Amino acid sequence: MSRSRQNRLLTQLVRVEDWVTAASLADYLGVTPRSVRSYVAALNARVPDAVVVESGAQGYRAGPGARTALRESTVEPGTPRDRLHQLVRRLLESEQPLDVHDTADEIYVSSATIEGDLARVRSFLSGSGLTLERHGSRVWLQGTEMAQRRLLSRLVHEQTEMESLDFPALMRVLGEGSVGAEAYARFKSDLVDGLGDLGYFVNEYAIADVLMHVAIAADRISRGRLLATGSGVLRDDERAIAELLDELALRYFGIRFSGGDREFLATVVLSRVVAPRSDSVQALAMQRVSPAVEQAVLDACAAAAAEFLIDLSGDDFTWRLILHVQNLVERAAGAAWSRNPLTRTLKASYPMIFEVAVYISNRLADRLGIPMVDEEIAYIAIHVGARLERNRTDDAPPTATIVCPGYHDLHSLLRSSVDRSLGKAIEVVRVETRADPDWASMDSDLILTTIPPPQHSDRIVTIPLFLSDADVERVQAAARRVRRTRRLARLRAELEKYFAPRCFVRDLDAGAGEEAIIRRLGALLIAEGVIDDSYVERSIERERMSSTAFTESLAVPHALSMTATRTAIAMGLSDRPIPWGEGHVQVVVMVAFSESDRAAFQTVFEQLVEVFSEHDSVQRLVHRGTDLPAFLDELVAVIDG
Repeated sequence: MSRSRQNRLLTQLVRVEDWVTAASLADYLGVTPRSVRSYVAALNARVPDAVVVESGAQGYRAGPGARTALRESTVEPGTPRDRLHQLVRRLLESEQPLDVHDTADEIYVSSATIEGDLARVRSFLSGSGLTLERHGSRVWLQGTEMAQRRLLSRLVHEQTEMESLDFPALMRVLGEGSVGAEAYARFKSDLVDGLGDLGYFVNEYAIADVLMHVAIAADRISRGRLLATGSGVLRDDERAIAELLDELALRYFGIRFSGGDREFLATVVLSRVVAPRSDSVQALAMQRVSPAVEQAVLDACAAAAAEFLIDLSGDDFTWRLILHVQNLVERAAGAAWSRNPLTRTLKASYPMIFEVAVYISNRLADRLGIPMVDEEIAYIAIHVGARLERNRTDDAPPTATIVCPGYHDLHSLLRSSVDRSLGKAIEVVRVETRADPDWASMDSDLILTTIPPPQHSDRIVTIPLFLSDADVERVQAAARRVRRTRRLARLRAELEKYFAPRCFVRDLDAGAGEEAIIRRLGALLIAEGVIDDSYVERSIERERMSSTAFTESLAVPHALSMTATRTAIAMGLSDRPIPWGEGHVQVVVMVAFSESDRAAFQTVFEQLVEVFSEHDSVQRLVHRGTDLPAFLDELVAVIDG
């Protein structure tokens, strides 16, 4: 039974936080409802004393034990992958070469099985700087201590869901004899406090990686495995952090870090989890910044601002991003990426911000010669999002008419109450005090009335003279519906304008692969005279940099540059889930934007993601969209609710 599919099912339920039908889960996983039932049974067996997945008439939802089950090892026991990890861990821990036959007896398999597993070990070591040496039946690892620690770090990431701090899982990987999880929890708390006292902001999202390196260092030092000292000369900021780490290690683990460990761990902290807060550490940080990095960031931001028509200026924003990229360059040198648990959320909830981050990252990668991974792009997206949030101007709020027949000054009191309780959610443009108002003349988005309206309408909300919290929530919900209708109406207009009639494919091959599908949809746009072959190649390059699967159902492949002769959309659907990036999709929308439609880019991009983030809507579109007219009819129905 596929443990990865079990984890995908459970992750989806945790994300949705509501009931999901067996049919929807089956569509999502590309299996039958019967398989879903089997996965649920297996998940509940992981945590005997808690319910992992609840079952009911409405389907399934995450239970109290869901997150505990997700923290269980992601490697299924007894599988070749499990044996591979066991062998690697034994090789890393052993003081002497391992004997193939003795190891086979210890893990209850044949010597022939171990021989096959050793071939997988050699493949696993590729690019690690380590080699598997052998003499007769004895095998051992050859390479530096740093290379061995990097391998152990990789092992930890593969065997745990390290998106959040999970000390018990980390201790499981390090094995028996490692320091307990409780000691690491206290170490972490004091480390955060100590870094704050030194004048730093702490990135709690990335601190799991620091704790992992600290745990690996403590474990290796206890086995007499010390890191070689590097330059031996520490800057003032490195020295202060190294001393803090050493003090806490002595307090909680009863060890002292070697010179090499102090130097390495101080660099890990400085490059991954801290940002200067006080003037003194800020001055030290500025000394580390390379002029090449500074100029690359300034140029990338200027290009992104021009490309997306946004404001990315401001000393505070650029300085923080420059320092972040300097740290990124240092991490890239050791292929030591910083984990980011918000990556999936940022991509699905803020696709436009993530797209700007991809554009900036692409420029930085070319200019500085460093690779980029999704999690690092997500950190740049956080910087970009924070900058744009400061200057964000919301759409005009829905307008509202208050209907409150005159009696003393009750209409004034109600108007004041609405203004006070609803703030910027609505804009009151008229107060009608007649008992027989002209309802037809009220052209505001909403009507808030204290008297019965002549007919029911979604834009009419009946309210009492004196608002309760429940009344305020009903008006806010109506205002949200108006905003959503506005947004989706704009999307409908854009899609009807840009859909190319001959660029609709109903039978995408789920096994063809991302590049083949991009080329197939791209060929349709080429035939329309919208793009050329180079646009397709740039779309593939963009896909390799970061998956364009922005939701669980939708991928939006495109090039970073807006070079189409006119804006057009090619769409492909598949009844079966298509593997795309780390997920699966059923709808692929290839978008080609022209230079003249920059302003439309954000509307189409974000609203497409919004529509296709709702699983039931996607299934309706996939199953009923037999051709382009039918698909557009269903899309309009979904948008109109």
